Amino acid sequence: MKPPRFQLHTKILAGLLAGVIFGILANRLGFPNSIFIYVIKPVGSAFIGLISMVVVPLVFTSLLVGSASLNDIRKLGRIGAKTMAYYLCTTAVAISIGLLLANTFRPGAGLSKDVQTKLMQSAGEQADVQIEAAREKKGIQDILSRIIPTNPIKAFAEGRMLQIIFFALLSGICLTLIPAERSRPVIKFFEGINDVVIKMVHIIMKIAPYGVFALISAVIADFGLDILLNLLKYSLVVIAGLVLHAAIVYSLAIKMFSRQKIGAFFRGIRPAQLIAFSSGSSSATLPVTMECTERNLGVSRQLCSFVLPLGATINMDGTALFQGVSAIFIAQVCGKDLSMAQQLVIVLTATLASIGTAGAPGVGMITLAIVLKSVGLPLQGIGLIWGVERILDMCRTAVNITGDASCAVVVASTEGELQKQ
Repeated sequence: MKPPRFQLHTKILAGLLAGVIFGILANRLGFPNSIFIYVIKPVGSAFIGLISMVVVPLVFTSLLVGSASLNDIRKLGRIGAKTMAYYLCTTAVAISIGLLLANTFRPGAGLSKDVQTKLMQSAGEQADVQIEAAREKKGIQDILSRIIPTNPIKAFAEGRMLQIIFFALLSGICLTLIPAERSRPVIKFFEGINDVVIKMVHIIMKIAPYGVFALISAVIADFGLDILLNLLKYSLVVIAGLVLHAAIVYSLAIKMFSRQKIGAFFRGIRPAQLIAFSSGSSSATLPVTMECTERNLGVSRQLCSFVLPLGATINMDGTALFQGVSAIFIAQVCGKDLSMAQQLVIVLTATLASIGTAGAPGVGMITLAIVLKSVGLPLQGIGLIWGVERILDMCRTAVNITGDASCAVVVASTEGELQKQ
């Protein structure tokens, strides 16, 4: 009798749980740092490196082929408008949920000066570096002005995703405007490259359980779970907001605009959620998100190729919710009450700040600076939440990619192209 074959998401979940247990033991019992430096962390870094390696070629070829294969500028515009409307609306709703919870439960009220000082000191030099990077972050107009690449090759080399997306979309549109006999060989060429990259993803996912184990155990061993106690109320408000947004907003959208079963949706996207939670990177998770959305949720590769790369770059619902809660938390700790007008500014600023944000670990802390600047809060407040940033980053990244997948399902359903309903 052959032993049972476990599905990939089961193996990844097992790796995640094993990593949490091992990390807690390492933190409590003081395992030698050499185990993590020379054995465990290199495995996690190699896994992230392998996934990151395929992101740029996957995004470019997927978007170019996806937009060119539509063969209809009007259809491309319609799908693009639906995608952008969905992303912007859900992001605004996410921030509103965060602000509502933060104003209701007031996680920053009542902290003593001693606790505030302790939290700031716990950030150490890392927070100082983060604050300095945040000071250099420019406003919304800088983000919007950097969409067009002056040098596409440089954009590819530096992984500037918004510029790569712009160039890919423009290339795909132009391919639909030239004669078919000239565009067809080009499209076939990039379809071949896309197939090669997808095959790479299949191979890389074989080692996903080991990569997840290494990533999560290193995080838990480094930070432990004690830091959550100092910021327990704040952390719970953020996590509660993320859970509510994923469970209610995405479920309602799927129920209202598609015939996809909600349970089937969350089961189908589970492997990508686990990778996102472990890596804290929407971009690194993109190949897995595309694989799950196409294979498990029934969205065509054509639509996946268009909607999901956009989402990994401009749709950051979890990050936006985190920024809303964090801004209110910092204001409460500083003894400042934000007016309704200022909170509306937070909604607008956080929504726009999420556009073009790199889907990489920790970037949400830097974009938080834009939100803090918009309502006159001190950047030093970033130090207050630095201790739990990594853990919350993992949670919000899982929500980010769930939002991307839900958008793909909704758009595919409204276009009559959802294969499994």
